[in-house]
Parts: sequence; C-alpha cells; structure tokens
Amino acid sequence: MFFGTKRRNETINKLIEEQTDQSYWSLVGKRFRKNRMAVWSLRVLYVLIFIAIFGDFLANEKPIYCKIDNETYFPVCKQYLVALGLSKWEARFVNTNWEDQKYQSVIYPFVPYSAKTLDLENNNKAPFSKQEVKSRHFTHWLGTDDLGRDVLAGLISGVRIALMVGIISMGVATIIGIFLGGIAGFFGDDQLSSSLLRLLLNVLGIPLAIFWGFGVRSYTLLEKGSAWQWIWSIFIVLLFMILLNYITSILERFFPPKKMYKVPVDIIIMRLTEVLTSIPGLIILLAILPILDETSIVDVMIIIGLIGWTGIARFVRSELLRIRNLDYIEAARSMGFRPLRIFLRHAIPNALTPVLITIAFGVAGAILTEAFLSFLGIGIPTEEVSWGRMLFNARNNITHWWLAIFPGIAIFCTITIFNLLGQGLTEALNPRTSN
Repeated sequence: MFFGTKRRNETINKLIEEQTDQSYWSLVGKRFRKNRMAVWSLRVLYVLIFIAIFGDFLANEKPIYCKIDNETYFPVCKQYLVALGLSKWEARFVNTNWEDQKYQSVIYPFVPYSAKTLDLENNNKAPFSKQEVKSRHFTHWLGTDDLGRDVLAGLISGVRIALMVGIISMGVATIIGIFLGGIAGFFGDDQLSSSLLRLLLNVLGIPLAIFWGFGVRSYTLLEKGSAWQWIWSIFIVLLFMILLNYITSILERFFPPKKMYKVPVDIIIMRLTEVLTSIPGLIILLAILPILDETSIVDVMIIIGLIGWTGIARFVRSELLRIRNLDYIEAARSMGFRPLRIFLRHAIPNALTPVLITIAFGVAGAILTEAFLSFLGIGIPTEEVSWGRMLFNARNNITHWWLAIFPGIAIFCTITIFNLLGQGLTEALNPRTSN
C-alpha cells in the first residue's frame, strides 16, 4: 500500500512538472524546432553574428599578437582603444606598415587584410590566380578589386554592416510601429476623449511645432542634412507638443472642461499608414537621400526605419483590437487604473508576439534595400565596404565575375536566412499548428 501511494505521488508530480513545462514559449520553441530549415537558418545566423562581432580578428592587416624587440603587443585589441580615444599608436606603428615590421613572433588573422587595405601589386586578381605575395598565408583567396582590396575581407566587413542596417533600422521601425499601432488599436475611435481647449491648442500647435522643428532649421537641414539633424527636428516637434499638452493640463485645472469630445485616433493613424504604404519605400529613399549633404551608414539605417514601421503598426493594432476587450483588461479598468497604465503595462506587452515575425522579414528587406541603394551609388559612403558597394564596384569591371558573384551570394543567403526564420516563427506562433 505504501509503495503504491509513493508511486502514485511520483506519477502525479511528474504530470504536474510536464504541464508546468508546457508554457507558451516552450510550445513555441517546440513547434519552431520542427522546422529544420528555420533551425539551420538560426544556426547560420549565430555564425553571422559571430563574424560581425569578431570580424576584426578574422580579417585585419594588423596582427592579433606580435612580439617586437622583446615587447608583446596585441594590435587588433589596441585599435579599439585608439578608436575610443583611450590610447595612441607608437611612432614605430604609425611610420611603418605592419607587414614591414620586424617581428620576433607574430600571429596574423585568418585573412591578413582589412576591407580597406590596398594591395596595388595584386589588383584585379581572380580567385586562386597567380599573385605576388610573400607567403601562402597572404594569398587573396577570393581575388581583389581594381584597387587591390581583398574580396574575402570585404565580405567579412559586409556582414557587420548588413546586420547593423537590418537590426538598427528595424529597431527604429519597431519603436514607431508599436507606439502608433498600439494607440490606434487600444484607444480606437471612441476610447480617447479630449476637451475642446486641448483639441484647439493641438490643432494650432502642430503647425507651430513643424515651423520650429523644420522651418527655423531649414538652413541647417539643407547644409548639414544628416539623418541626426532630421531626428533632432522631429524631437523638437515632439517636445513642443508635449510641453503644449502639459500647459493645457494646468489650464484645465483652473478651467475644468464642461464637455469631452472623442478623438478618432484609429482613423487618423491608419490613414497615415495607408498613405505611406501606397508610396514605394525606395521612391521615398531616393527622394530623401539626395537632400542629405553627406550620407553615412547611420543615415541609411535611420531613414529605412522611419519608413518601415507601417507593417509593425498594423500587426500591433490588430492584436490590440482583440486584447482590449479581454477579461484582464476589463478587470484593470474596473479597478480604476488609468488608461495609460493599462496600455503600457498590460496591453502592449501581450501584443508584441506577432511583431517578431514582422521584424524577421523586415531585417531581410532592410538589408536588401541598403544593398540596392549602395549598388546605385547613393547608399553608404564610398570609403565604407558593404556587399552593395562591392556590387557597385563590379559594374565598372564587368569581366571580373568574382566581384559580383561572391557579394551577390552573400546577400542572397542572408536574406534567405531571415525569410526562413520569419516563416518558422509564423508557423511556431500559430496556435493552430499541431504540437
């Protein structure tokens, strides 16, 4: 009897543990792992992230470790300190090339060239062709371009730029999309009310905010038209509107409103979304980038993010239209919580799951957009090396097939990886998918 009770208790405890383990995200992970293509895409993404982080240790003309005159140096690590202004190079490293140093011992990276290293003696070399190098380790395995830059080093450098463009641009788009889509879905057309005074001041304040943010700063925007300047103008507009509404709140304490009017925020935001969606993003980019005086990689990332939020906003809106009528939201309202608190602490966190799918596909789209812009010569600066910039250089050397094939394969594989991840997330997050 004792052993039977003990065995029954163990069985019950095991069932309880199994049910506890079957949380939502564990089920999502289980469904995701059934998609072998998505799993392998995730593993390849880990490799790309590793290359992006440690790319300077994989391709660099500076040694990882070297010993000169009985002194030990780690040049690759020191270049980070120099870039941050925390250290300086000694005169021997400034006046003499790294390959001409007299090493007692040295360990070079896998590719002993950076993306910007010029090997003028081996320019326009095809892969595995005869090259003038001092040892086999210095061979340009994937060839060089017309300036002697190593193609393999350029591909490694392009991984970092591609992931930065995709992640940062979608980060900007995610913030905007969640905010606008959340307001549209949670408040709708009948949940947000405002006094007549607040409505009038906001209607009059918007033109003034645009004037102070963009009109007064028009010369700065045209002469120093980096994306940061445009972001600063947008910040001025938002700050002006926040201060205006704060002043309105103070006035309403002394003059309480007699009647509240509903604000159709859903219609306003969705019409704005439809307007931006109706205009191809590339056309907007081609119209904005020529205005900028000097285009940097940061400018490209921010602009792509500013025009890529519409899909995320639609996903968040549709999810919040469902969530706002659930029991726990109604319970929070009945307890007297402020709408803003319910929106930020209870509604938004439970509406972010579909955003993961949009982000995965959006990263692929951002990488392709940057490559297309750089291929046209209007993307990142010429001194930067990305896959799109390598394709741009290949246009002037049509017979040099390796300048187009390898960057093209890199772009294709990376975009495919993120698309497969998006497809895997779509299936994993679908509750109708079988366990």
